[in-house]
Amino acid sequence: MKNLQFFWMSAALLIGYLAVATLQQYDDFADLRGPYCESIGCCNNREDTCAQPIIGTLCYCDEFCNRTDVHDCCPDYWSFCRGLDIVTPLPPPTRRPAPPEQLVSCYFKNQVLFINQVIKDNCKTCRCVPRGNNNPEIRCDPEICIIDEYIVREVNTGDNGWVANSNYSDFWGQTLSKGITYKLGTIQHKKDVMRMNPVKRYYDPASLPNRFDSAERWPRYITGIQDQQWCGASWAISTAAVASDRYGIISKGIEEVTLSAQNIISCIPKSKGCEGGRLDRAWTFVRKYGVVDESCFPYTAAGNTVCSIGRVGSLISTGCTPPKYSSRVDRYKVGPAYRLGNETDVMNEIMLSGPVQATMKVYHDFFLYKHGIYRHTNGLSMIHPVGYHSVRIVGWGQEATPWGPQKFWKVANSWGSQWGENGYFRILRGTNECEIESFVLAVWPEVDRRVLVERLSN
Repeated sequence: MKNLQFFWMSAALLIGYLAVATLQQYDDFADLRGPYCESIGCCNNREDTCAQPIIGTLCYCDEFCNRTDVHDCCPDYWSFCRGLDIVTPLPPPTRRPAPPEQLVSCYFKNQVLFINQVIKDNCKTCRCVPRGNNNPEIRCDPEICIIDEYIVREVNTGDNGWVANSNYSDFWGQTLSKGITYKLGTIQHKKDVMRMNPVKRYYDPASLPNRFDSAERWPRYITGIQDQQWCGASWAISTAAVASDRYGIISKGIEEVTLSAQNIISCIPKSKGCEGGRLDRAWTFVRKYGVVDESCFPYTAAGNTVCSIGRVGSLISTGCTPPKYSSRVDRYKVGPAYRLGNETDVMNEIMLSGPVQATMKVYHDFFLYKHGIYRHTNGLSMIHPVGYHSVRIVGWGQEATPWGPQKFWKVANSWGSQWGENGYFRILRGTNECEIESFVLAVWPEVDRRVLVERLSN
């Protein structure tokens, strides 16, 4: 019975094929008979993937290949799939379009990525993802990186007066948001602090020189460039450095010291440590409790370091050693911080008593500063986040430029000596560039009484 059914099915297929074959004459393609279907097998119904390439087109091994309007069966379809000794003609090349090419990779910055493969591009995470029509594409997360070649190019091709650099390895792969949090760290001042009245001093502005550098005037006493690392501690580092400079200058070297920024970070109650701090709180702490020297409480770039020396007690009780020529017993304290009102007030203060502390607004392009007189490049990174940073103004100067004489401040940063001009930067003076002249502070150190008497007598 089964043999009889197979006979009638084969006969019906043969009659159908012969009826179609009479409608069109084909050449004999006996020499192209295979293996085609024999290589991939035979398929039921319509299967566009059940196909083999053949002389510039595709032939098929599914039941749909033998329609009345088109014949695109592989040459060995009838013999292999149906068991009939019939030569299937080569299909016309334009009858059934080939399926679209299956793209399975992305090309990104000279690299080939497979579907769903992830790659790191600077600070961004990028992935090769499928898209409509099987056309994959690269998609990256929306992070803003500190190193931005577009900003570097725009600064260096424009008339900006300074040069940008993308070769800071410490910044590569880091996001701008991380840089603002951990490379700056000064919390914006409260309104009552900003209303602090500037100190009035009497001097002749015309007597101020065109150029002054604290490091040249007092080379022994000026704190070197420090590196806050990835800790938002500029508020504490600049505070300790300004106090250190002034201790050395005012004591004429008898109390030459480098004070501990970590003491300030770790011992202020409810301190946010590396998450940032306020200058008013830092100076209040130093005035009320005092600090020890750097060798006694070294900087660790960590905000959660325990205040191991306690907030109160003599210098000796902490295990710290006073300077060689000093009879100091107490920790190093300062008087109340005072504010300086304008450009010439700042210049006069630096020339008389040493570096001062300033707060500045930091934009994206500042991270990329290499050398020159910095000014924020308008139009660049305007929508990017900004933050506040505390620095030391150590001097000033003036430079001839194509636009005429350009006044500048010389400022010590705390990002290591590999950044900028050996750790320093110059910035426009007299225009409140990046708000650097808006809130400038100085202090008077409480030097050893014997030292003070000796100084005043000379």
